[in-house]
Amino acid sequence: MKIVQNYIDGRFASGKCEFADVNPSDGTVIAQVTEADASQVDEAVGAARCSLRGEWGRIGVRERAARLHRVADVIEKRFDCFVQAEVADTGKPISLASKLDVPRAATNFRVFADLVKMSGLESFQTETPDGTNALNYAVRKPLGVVGVITPWNLPLLLLTWKVAPALACGNAVVVKPSEETPATATLLAEAMQDAGIPNGVYNVVHGFGPGSAGEFLTQHPDVDAITFTGESRTGAAIMRAVAPTVKPVSFELGGKNAAIVFADCNFEEAVSGLSDAVFLNTGQVCLCAERVYVERQIFVAFVEALKQKAGSLHSGWPNDEQTNLGPLISAQHREKVLSYYQLAREEGATVVTGGGVPTFSDDRDHGFYVQPTIYTGLAESARCVKEEIFGPVCHIAPFDSEEEAVAMANDTKYGLAASIWTGNLKRGHRVAQQMNVGITWVNCWFLRDLRTPFGGAGLSGIGREGGIHSLNFYSELNNICIRL
Repeated sequence: MKIVQNYIDGRFASGKCEFADVNPSDGTVIAQVTEADASQVDEAVGAARCSLRGEWGRIGVRERAARLHRVADVIEKRFDCFVQAEVADTGKPISLASKLDVPRAATNFRVFADLVKMSGLESFQTETPDGTNALNYAVRKPLGVVGVITPWNLPLLLLTWKVAPALACGNAVVVKPSEETPATATLLAEAMQDAGIPNGVYNVVHGFGPGSAGEFLTQHPDVDAITFTGESRTGAAIMRAVAPTVKPVSFELGGKNAAIVFADCNFEEAVSGLSDAVFLNTGQVCLCAERVYVERQIFVAFVEALKQKAGSLHSGWPNDEQTNLGPLISAQHREKVLSYYQLAREEGATVVTGGGVPTFSDDRDHGFYVQPTIYTGLAESARCVKEEIFGPVCHIAPFDSEEEAVAMANDTKYGLAASIWTGNLKRGHRVAQQMNVGITWVNCWFLRDLRTPFGGAGLSGIGREGGIHSLNFYSELNNICIRL
């Protein structure tokens, strides 16, 4: 049986306890994972702190950037290993892991390595009271030791989305990946070694949240900042943990995202785009659309067309290139999603398609699959319309006016993303600017430029990631004033 170990100060380390890593596609145990205890988390934080006083703290920006480029090179060199590790941990289709997750991981390192070399800061010449001048300029310094806590839905992509800018700014990191998906964070440790990243700069501690590695990391007095992507409730718990020491936090949390489809849209493009927005990665993406509002003139046709898209999805084995719908991450998460499927019926929903568990008559029946599901007929106050489900499901409702659509889309405590589908460019601009979210797509979905700000409002998070916004979080700006 494979053992997934912690990685501390350049060495792989076992611990006192282990837990199972389960393949979601068939429920088999594929590895045992070493759980880090408090002393190992303390050792990892100490190693990270020590690395800042060593080679990593002395090398310049260009050398740091060069080594991050080498990390990207190693990821690409070991591309198939990363893909297979991600597929085994998540059950996602190999077509998704090989075209999105692993390529983006390498890109994240290259983008932030290049960006940190070009991130100029402001300077001002100031007239002093005595008539002379002073020069004010800012320098960027690393925060220190950053705790990185990542989710299970896009494990490698979101891990590197945080680690790359943190290291580019000169920090050291202690990573706590999700207990559901430990493999690629550990595999990345090998890439760090091969790329010449000094010992202690990148550390991995495995475990859970309360009473385990997650809690030990967030409460550690020598951790200087926490970045987290995951559930809103977990983000709130982390905020409570770091409050006494007033640590900087960056949170990308949950969403209950809306899509607005106007009758003047390109119908085929809207149906295709929203099929992705609802069902990609089995709906396990924080940006997925769970609420779809369609102008009444095309409502019936749109519901039928999206139903046909759902029916065409193929829940094959993950390594089958034709598979485009994988399992949910775990038995526990499937229970949650199925409980909402049942709740929707109790709240009076009309089941357009899905609402249950598929059968395969093979080992996939031991996996964690659910049917892609579409509902209509729920009140806007229904729990299934208000609460994040995080599965391959959406509720579709009609609207009669632009104002009504905007009001329904914004009637949520979340504020992560929205998409607008219209052939009227002026309307697209107008409606997009009324969305109370961090990112709005017009006639597209999941299209990202890594230099742009990314994050949410309300229960969807704090702060922005991407481009200079990531560098600003992972560094401290120090103003220097010199009298001339």
